[in-house]
Amino acid sequence: MKYILSMKKGLIALFSVLVIISAVYAGAFLEYFQGRSEGDNVRLEWKTGEEVNLQIFKIERKTPQSPYVEIASIESKGSNSYYVYIDESAYKTNDLIFVYRLKIIENDGTVSYSSEVTVSHSVSGVKRTWGSIKAMFR
Repeated sequence: MKYILSMKKGLIALFSVLVIISAVYAGAFLEYFQGRSEGDNVRLEWKTGEEVNLQIFKIERKTPQSPYVEIASIESKGSNSYYVYIDESAYKTNDLIFVYRLKIIENDGTVSYSSEVTVSHSVSGVKRTWGSIKAMFR
């Protein structure tokens, strides 16, 4: 019985270490990265713990049918920072599902990626139609 309890404690400790390691990326410890549909836009938020040698976050977006495209760059603010990015161009597409990730770049050029965040986005038909009409005249 003691052996089984010891194994359970060991597995729990190992699982805890794996969870912590999975959130460490090049130059940044991400406490969370999340997104949600907010009106006509998509709101992305993330918080870092320690930021070491971190240069920049690049936000990338894709749809289930397309590859990732860089949509924004956010400068590093330093350890324990809260970041927000509002994707105001999400309504311009006919896609309803977006997948976002952070490309994390260190000062020495090392690159890593956050986990993906999927957002189901709904936009009013009027706004989408108006966006399409404006695009025709650009």
